[in-house]
Amino acid sequence: MQFLSACLKFRELARKPLFLFNMKKYLTLICCVCISQAFAQRASDNWDLRHCIEHALEYNISIKQADIQARIAALQAKQAKNNIYPSLNGSSSTGVRFGRSIDPTTNSFSTSQFLYQNFGINAGAQLYNFGRLKNTTLVAKFNAEAALADVARAANDVSFNVATYYLQVLSSKEQLKISEVQISQTQNQFDITRKRVEAGVLPELNLAEVEAQLATDSSNYYASKGNYEQSLLNLRALLNLETDVLFGIETPAVDQIPIESFAELQPEMVYDLALQYQPLQKANEFRIKSAQKSILVSKALMYPTISLGGNLSTNFSSSFKKITGGSFLGYSPITGSEPIITLSNVNYYVQNPIYKLTQTSRGFDQLWDGWSRQLDNNFGQNLGISLSIPIYNNHQAKINIQQAKLNLKSAELQKQQSDLTLRQNIYAAYTNAITALQKFNAGKKLVTSAQKAYDFAIKRYEVGLLSSLDLITNQNNLLKAKVQQLSNQYDYVFKMKLLEFYKGRGLKL
Repeated sequence: MQFLSACLKFRELARKPLFLFNMKKYLTLICCVCISQAFAQRASDNWDLRHCIEHALEYNISIKQADIQARIAALQAKQAKNNIYPSLNGSSSTGVRFGRSIDPTTNSFSTSQFLYQNFGINAGAQLYNFGRLKNTTLVAKFNAEAALADVARAANDVSFNVATYYLQVLSSKEQLKISEVQISQTQNQFDITRKRVEAGVLPELNLAEVEAQLATDSSNYYASKGNYEQSLLNLRALLNLETDVLFGIETPAVDQIPIESFAELQPEMVYDLALQYQPLQKANEFRIKSAQKSILVSKALMYPTISLGGNLSTNFSSSFKKITGGSFLGYSPITGSEPIITLSNVNYYVQNPIYKLTQTSRGFDQLWDGWSRQLDNNFGQNLGISLSIPIYNNHQAKINIQQAKLNLKSAELQKQQSDLTLRQNIYAAYTNAITALQKFNAGKKLVTSAQKAYDFAIKRYEVGLLSSLDLITNQNNLLKAKVQQLSNQYDYVFKMKLLEFYKGRGLKL
C-alpha cells in the first residue's frame, strides 16, 4: 500500500507544469519505503528479550565451555569422594617360559619349557592419613561449586550483553521511525511549497531549499536504517543465529518498562545484595574455602599413614611332576662319616634308603587332577597392616604447604579486588543513573520547547512571515531534540536495569 500510494503521488506530480522536484531523489524515497516494507515483512518473526536471552543461554559457546569445565570438576569431586573407600583388584597371567627361570611351584631353577598361570586378588584401605583424603574431597567439592558459579557468571555476562544489544536495536529502531516521520513532514512541506510556488506566492528558491532538506532527510533515513540493521546483525551474531533464520525484535513501550525507584536501588544496599547473589563473588568464596582445605592436605603429607591390605593368590605350572609309583631298592651306607650311635663298643653308621619313583607332568587335559588341584594346593592368603612414616623427602612437603598458603593469599586478594571492583561499578552505575535521569528530564523540556518553536514556525511560514530555511532549521532542531531524548530515555532505562542486575533481579523489560 505504501508503494502504491507513493507511485500515485509521483504520477500526479509528474503531470504538473512546474515539476521542480528532483526525480532521482523522489525515486530514492520510493525505494526507501519499499525496502523498509520488505525488511519489515522479512523480519516478521519477532523475539522479546526473554526469548533472546533463553536462546543465547542455550547456544552460546562460552557458556557451553564453562559447563564442560563444571562437569569435569564434578567428576573430579566424585572421584575424590570415591578414593575414601577401599580398593579391590584382581589379576591373572598366563604364558610360556623358556630357558633358565624359577618354577613358581617349586621355587627352583629350571631350564625346561613350561606353561604357567597365576591368579590373585588384592585389597587395600587407608586407616589413618591425618584427614588427607577427607580434605582432598572437600577441595574437589569446593572447586566444583566454584565451577558452577563460573557457569552462572558466564550466563550473566551473556544475558547482560544480549540486553545491551537488544536496547541498542530498540533505540535504533525508534530513531528509524523518527526519520520516517521527518521525511513525511518534509514531504508535506514540499507539497505546500510547490503549490505556493506555482501560485507565484513564493520564489522557486524556497522549493529548492525544501527539496534539499528532503534529500538530507532521506540520507538520514538511510543512516538510521543502516544503524538499525547493523544493531540487528550484532544481536543476531551474539545469539549465534543462522543467516536464514527470520529474526526481528518486539518493541515494548519504553514508557511501560517497569523500573524500581532510586530508594530501592541505593548503592550500599545493592552492594550488600550483590555480594550474596553475584556469581563471581560466590566463586571467589568457594575458591578461598578450597585453598584453605588444600593447606590441610599438604600438612597431612608430613604425618604417618596407616594402611590395611591383603591378597589372595594361587598359581599353576605344567613343570610340576606327579608321582605315579615307586619301589624300595635297599640301603646305601654313608662311608667316611662319624658313627651316629655306639652301643657295646659297636659303631652304627647312617644309611640312605634307596627308592625309585615314577613321575609324570600335569597338564590342562588333567583338569581336576592337574590344573584345579594345583591351584588348590598353591592357594595362599595374606593380611597385614603397613605404616608409612615420612622422614625426609627433599622438603617437598614443606614447600607444598608454603605454596598452598600463598594460593590462599592469592585467592583472598582476588576476592578483595573483585569486591572492590564491584563496589566501584555499582556506585558508578548509580551516579550514571542519576545523571541519565537528569538528562532525560531536561530532554523533555527541550523537546517541548522545540515542538512549540516548530509549531509557531509552521504557522508563520504558512502566512509568509518565515523563510523556508528558518523553517527547516526549526524542523531539524525538533528532530535532533527527539532523537536525543529517545537516546536519553533508553540510556536511563539501561542504567536503571544495570542497578537491578547488580541487585540480583535479572534483566527484564
